[in-house]
Amino acid sequence: MSIPSRRALGLASAVTIALAGTVFAAPQASSAASTVTATCVKTSDWGTGFEGKCTIKNGTRAAIQGWKVEFDLPAGTSIGSTWDATKTVAGNHYTFTNVGWNGALAPDASVGFGFGGSGPGWIAGCKVNGGACDGTGGPGDDAEAPSAPASLRTTAKSSSSVSLAWNASTDNVGVTGYDVYRGDTKAETVTGTSAVVTGLSPKTAYGFTVRARDAAGNTSAASNAVSVTTDEGQTGPGGDKIIGYFAQWGVYQRGYHVKNIDTSGSAAKLTHINYAFGNVQNGQCTIGDAYADYDRFYNAGESVDGQADTWDAGSLRGSFNQLRKLKKKHPHIKVLWSFGGWTWSGGFGQAAANPAAFAESCHKLVEDPRWADVFDGIDIDWEYPNACGLTCDSSGPAAYRNLMAALRAKFGSGNLVTSAITADGTTDGKLDKADYAGAAQYVDWYLPMTYDYFGAWDADGPTAPHSPLGSYSGIPIPGFHSEQTIAKLKSMNVPANKLLLGIGFYGRGWKGVTQKEPGGTATGAAPGTYEAGIEDYKVLKGRCPSNGTVAGTAYAHCGDQWWSYDTPSTIGGKMTYARNQGLGGSFFWELSGDTTGGELISAIKNGLG
Repeated sequence: MSIPSRRALGLASAVTIALAGTVFAAPQASSAASTVTATCVKTSDWGTGFEGKCTIKNGTRAAIQGWKVEFDLPAGTSIGSTWDATKTVAGNHYTFTNVGWNGALAPDASVGFGFGGSGPGWIAGCKVNGGACDGTGGPGDDAEAPSAPASLRTTAKSSSSVSLAWNASTDNVGVTGYDVYRGDTKAETVTGTSAVVTGLSPKTAYGFTVRARDAAGNTSAASNAVSVTTDEGQTGPGGDKIIGYFAQWGVYQRGYHVKNIDTSGSAAKLTHINYAFGNVQNGQCTIGDAYADYDRFYNAGESVDGQADTWDAGSLRGSFNQLRKLKKKHPHIKVLWSFGGWTWSGGFGQAAANPAAFAESCHKLVEDPRWADVFDGIDIDWEYPNACGLTCDSSGPAAYRNLMAALRAKFGSGNLVTSAITADGTTDGKLDKADYAGAAQYVDWYLPMTYDYFGAWDADGPTAPHSPLGSYSGIPIPGFHSEQTIAKLKSMNVPANKLLLGIGFYGRGWKGVTQKEPGGTATGAAPGTYEAGIEDYKVLKGRCPSNGTVAGTAYAHCGDQWWSYDTPSTIGGKMTYARNQGLGGSFFWELSGDTTGGELISAIKNGLG
């Protein structure tokens, strides 16, 4: 969670840096008729690094269904982060293909992708769809379809998902992706040779085939067909954990205090509270905001028990003391101190270099005698191990597992150790970058952040629900939805009862939108009370009421704004899913987004039963 915003998947967006010097550009591509061209330029350059953008234009008279840009970089120059494209690297040769939603280009249409690099060099030998980027080649020169994928097989299944794998196809230019069909319906689009199809019904037979595509849009014949029957559904009830995040900065502009948890009726429904956030600095757990945490004075009217704080030496004040009072009034509630979040995850890489020392520092802070009775354990919100969030981490795939193992060893079995984790369950996504499967043995539960899949960081759209439960026709990135995330974690043998379904108590929105349904274009982020593009549910329910649903969540079009958010009704559906999957319960970000009467937390409680 950033202060004050959080993005679960940490999707990269282009950032323009003002330069004192010149912005360098590649030679301009000529606009040759009846070809596909690509123009790549440096949008920023600071000597030791750069940001670049490539724009692909379809100059043909027919739509194309995919694109591939490739080029070489000189020694000493490399590309790291990439957005709006899938990157593969072989030596100094870089290949970029569309990510699914931006592959189809109508005649004369254009699309771009961006990247960040290091070093002084620039690209050479640029090709697009097999021809030179200046238009001397393109899809019109490639009429050869890839070979059919071979040996399609089932690798895992559950009551609602099937995992598939196949042998790679070959092509005269190159395969850019695979379409997975359930019967005659396209279910998933991937770039690798495996996929997880979710949203299936228990104890039901399904047939699957796969077709390969190349950059010119040529499609192969179908693979062999496989038939699989999903497992029987969950017969017993799911877990009943309800965990709400309390944001320490809410006591300022939002005016949301621990007392509000009680007066809204939320305290009676919660099982756990995650206090967000502690910081991670110099390889150690540290205080996030001393004033809000343990120093702010609460008068009698603001206090949970109606008793004012004192200024006695050694007395505890702030939110910590209010949480102590809340626990006394509601003894069933457990409180965990969450460390990291979107803004404060940059220190985890250093912490992972010495996990034992980090765990020692965290235990010492959480068990400080001044507030040891307040906390029942620790929650780690590392965004993201061995991947990129606000910053990029390169600590390696084992670092996260080692960190969680050290925390469990230090905190022991008498304290809770939990972790909020990425919800990117796509092939070679963030869940594949760290050993979440190996770390599962050390945590009491995972909180996959199944929200913020889409938002107005993609300023021009397409509009899409930020927390889809399942897939839908036209989803911008196939596999970016909760069912895929849960299926991926289950396929990694993470027990279902260690997984909690994430709910956002807020919406994400765009402005400049004319289309009511998802998939519309936009001109930027819709205005929000505290930050553009994001707004609390308690505000949106009156300002922009929902007028449609898609993929198990709600959306609203009012004026030129388009918002997506969960309502009590859609939360009820998500809780049914959580029960059927045998999940441990649900969690949400964050308490202040709910109404004064706790509409959303009531829906969670009623849905879990």
